[in-house]
Amino acid sequence: MGRRFISTVVCLLLLNAKAVAGWYHVENYEGFLGPSPIHFSIQTYDSLGSAPKVDGSYFYDAKQSPIALYGTVSGTKFVLCEISDDKEFYRIMVQGPRPAVDTTSCPFSLDLNGNAVTGSWSKGTDRYPVTLKKVASLDDTGEAKTDGTVEISFWAQTATDRFSGIYTDTSAGLCMEKMRVIKKSSRRVVQEITFPDDDVCSAGMLMTTIYMNVERWVERGKDVISVNFRGGGAGTAVDYVFNGRTGKYQWRK
Repeated sequence: MGRRFISTVVCLLLLNAKAVAGWYHVENYEGFLGPSPIHFSIQTYDSLGSAPKVDGSYFYDAKQSPIALYGTVSGTKFVLCEISDDKEFYRIMVQGPRPAVDTTSCPFSLDLNGNAVTGSWSKGTDRYPVTLKKVASLDDTGEAKTDGTVEISFWAQTATDRFSGIYTDTSAGLCMEKMRVIKKSSRRVVQEITFPDDDVCSAGMLMTTIYMNVERWVERGKDVISVNFRGGGAGTAVDYVFNGRTGKYQWRK
C-alpha cells in the first residue's frame, strides 16, 4: 500500500472523526484459522461517518505476509473483509464517502466473548473455524494505556520482509518505541530501528489507521520504508532505504 495514499486518508479521517482524547483502540489476538496458527489485530472506531467501523491486519505464522482487513461491528459481532490488492485498497480506504460497507462476501464472521474470539472464515466452498485469544491491547481514546506487549503488524511489506511496531506507554505518552524488520523465511527479527530522539512520543501515531503508520514503496530499484510521525497537520515522515550490501534499512537524512 503506497505512500501516495496517506495524506488523503488522513484528511478523510480528520473530517469524519469524533473529537476524543486520542485515536487508537487496538486489540491483538493469537490463535488458529482452521489448523493454521495466525496473529490477528483489529482497530475499532467510535465514529467514522461512512467509513469502515473496523480495520485490521492478520498473517499466517507460516507465511508472515500481512493481510489488510476492514469491516463492521455490531455489539460483539464482527464481519471482516480482506483487501487483496492496491486497487481495492484505494477504492475501500481512500476514495472517500460512500454507501455503507457491503459485508455480504466478507470471509470473517466473528464473535467477541471477553478475551476470546470465535467464529469462522469462509470463501467459496472452503470454511474453517476461527479461535483466538487476546494477548495485548492499547487504548488512547481516554487515559492512555497498554496491556501486554503491543506489537502492530503494519500492512507495508516487501517480498522478503514484514514490519512491526512495538508500542509502549512512555513518560511522554503512548507511541511506537521501535520498529522491527522480520525476515519472512526465518520469522526472525533481523533489524530493530529505534526512535530515541522522539521526545514528544509521536512515532507511529499519525491520525490514520494504525497499520498505515509504516509505508513502503520502491525508488530506483530500492525498497524504501517510511515511518509516520504525528504533528504538523498531516504529520511528518522519516524514510529508511534498504542497503543491499549490509542487508539493513538505513535512515535517509
